[in-house]
Amino acid sequence: MTEQKNQMYYAAKPTSGHDEHMVDYHAAGIDLKFTTDAGVFSKMRVDYGSGALIKQMAQVSFPAKGILDVGAGYGPLGLFAAKFWPEQTVEMIDVNERGLALAKRNAAMNQISNVAIYQSNVYEKIANDKKFGLIVTNPPIRAGKSVITSILSGAKNHLVKNGKILVVIQKKQGEPSARKLLKATFGNCTILDRDKGYYILQAVNN
Repeated sequence: MTEQKNQMYYAAKPTSGHDEHMVDYHAAGIDLKFTTDAGVFSKMRVDYGSGALIKQMAQVSFPAKGILDVGAGYGPLGLFAAKFWPEQTVEMIDVNERGLALAKRNAAMNQISNVAIYQSNVYEKIANDKKFGLIVTNPPIRAGKSVITSILSGAKNHLVKNGKILVVIQKKQGEPSARKLLKATFGNCTILDRDKGYYILQAVNN
């Protein structure tokens, strides 16, 4: 891995110097605080796409079989999900060790305990028979198309019947191909929202 790639948010062990910030975010009547750092995605703010997905996620119904956040970073999607559905367990996975350490700190800071945060390269550490009611992801575009494909197509194996995957992706960063892949994998794909070039896609495991 080159030094440049080792700074990227999809690196397992970012080597960039620490540069921590505190970020506040409000959605659906809930306020959360996040400690961020260099070497993780969107360190200065909760990115617009994640915010759009959080707002849409709050309105979605799904089987109460647990939630999986793929590519959790420092935790905005998974921690908001844990606040929205405190009776459910949210599993949060990422390859980035620094992001996962921050996610654990942010869960503690916001007094969120219904989470399990651990390292996994896509679904690698998820048991084959482990299935969820909801999978959410703001996929790591810069990690490449093969990673995005594995996240979207692999979700079907980890959703219960009628479980859902929610994806946020910009049109210019591959939304048409993501929608095509979801439709090919699940037989359906709905655009839940369009917001400043970001699309919220939903597929249901019928």
